[in-house]
Amino acid sequence: MHELSIASAILDAVQTEAEKRPGSRVTKVVVRIGALSGVEPEALSFGFSVLVQGTMLEPLALEIEAVPRRQRCPACDLTFDVVDDNLACPRCANGETILAGGEELDLAYLELEE
Repeated sequence: MHELSIASAILDAVQTEAEKRPGSRVTKVVVRIGALSGVEPEALSFGFSVLVQGTMLEPLALEIEAVPRRQRCPACDLTFDVVDDNLACPRCANGETILAGGEELDLAYLELEE
């Protein structure tokens, strides 16, 4: 389960940021996970909660923002969210579109209490 190692890396980043702000406490971490990232959000959330339990970071909350697969049409320059695995451009029906997003795995932001 590689989600556990991802959760551990997220917690390492949170601790690094928390050390830069003495006297504050991180209350929430938000990550963006692309539909094509290969990360299972439920498994990541579970692994995160297991790693936080019983630590000084508890009750740190993890929020996951799902990022859909996005394609760009080179013919009309439209960037669009893919729906029902249809990669054709919804504006001009071009079937030769280019991947433009959905592979993300980003630490979006942290919420702190001072």
